[in-house]
Amino acid sequence: MKAIEVKKGIYWVGAIDWNLRNFHGYLTQRGSTYNAYLIIDEKITLVDTVKASKTNEMMSRISSIIDPAKIDYIVCNHVEMDHTGALPAIMEQVPSALIIASPKGVVGLKEHFRQEWNYKAMESGTILNLGKRNLHFILTPMVHWPDNMLGYLAEDKILFSNDAFGQHLASSERFDDEYPLDIVMMEARKYYANIVLPYSKQVEKALVAAAGLDIEIIANSHGIIWRKHVKEILNAYHEWASNEIGKKALIIYDTMWNSTEKMAISIQETFEALDYKTELLSLQHNHVSDIMTRVIGAEYICLGSPTLNGRMLPSMAAFITYLSGLAPKNRKAIVFGSYGWGPKNIEDISQILEKSGFDVVAKEKIKFIPTPEALEEMTTRIKAIIQN
Repeated sequence: MKAIEVKKGIYWVGAIDWNLRNFHGYLTQRGSTYNAYLIIDEKITLVDTVKASKTNEMMSRISSIIDPAKIDYIVCNHVEMDHTGALPAIMEQVPSALIIASPKGVVGLKEHFRQEWNYKAMESGTILNLGKRNLHFILTPMVHWPDNMLGYLAEDKILFSNDAFGQHLASSERFDDEYPLDIVMMEARKYYANIVLPYSKQVEKALVAAAGLDIEIIANSHGIIWRKHVKEILNAYHEWASNEIGKKALIIYDTMWNSTEKMAISIQETFEALDYKTELLSLQHNHVSDIMTRVIGAEYICLGSPTLNGRMLPSMAAFITYLSGLAPKNRKAIVFGSYGWGPKNIEDISQILEKSGFDVVAKEKIKFIPTPEALEEMTTRIKAIIQN
């Protein structure tokens, strides 16, 4: 397998995971890539590695350029296994290589692999001279792990951005001007919503740190590399990190005998009558990670479930666990559902949302099958809340 030149003397040597369909509960319909980069200079430098199962693919690409035994530095921007899985195999061939990581990255690598390799910890502002090039490091803790850092190759104007600006997207094309931009941006949005969203404040700080850099290429760790649409993805990250919300409502629900679904449809119609953009999302037909992508920009999150043994349905319990972990900020919530003999579902959902920072503005429950009168009473209350 061949390496792909990013700029003269700098190569993509990563791996393509065509069959990946689940990444920590995130549905990856288009697979993914694990991007690693080889810099040929006086000090030959490998930036990140790949998932362990893709080691041979990466080694083949490195070997198309140089003998892997000639690698001097291995930069580990992130400890997670999709970045470092091939590290033991590399170190077997180059035991004297110096591993470059953030201070917390060094600690994490030692704890994870339990190997006495050669390490060097880099602080923000530290520069690693490679010969003709200089690699500048910026620590970005909690984007999205404590160990995260970025690398900026000043002479080539390349930002090695780690997980930021990535997408789960398998493709033979490597660059954003070779692949449909709308798909790349959609997958970048999904990646942000499902991985980066809880750390938006930290993302804003990282964007400020990167603002002074002259960036021509963003060489991220997953998916398509940015070289033509750098401005567009930077602007998108500014928007997503700022948590801007618009006049949009999501109605997310599951139903047993269609009673809760009737409530969901009535709530959607209420929002539409007030000129809100709406999406009606059944948990039976929409994956949680796709729903989370739609949460970006939504003012209202409406969650509906009937009772099962006096509690919410398992599908809603799974979604709300996922949602609360990603913790979108400044959102209003409406909780609703039908019940027979015990409406604990409403309180259970509301409590989890409130602990996660949601402003629960309405709790609506209807016993058994909703009558037209009951639905009208519910929507009248909700309409008054929305208009206030």
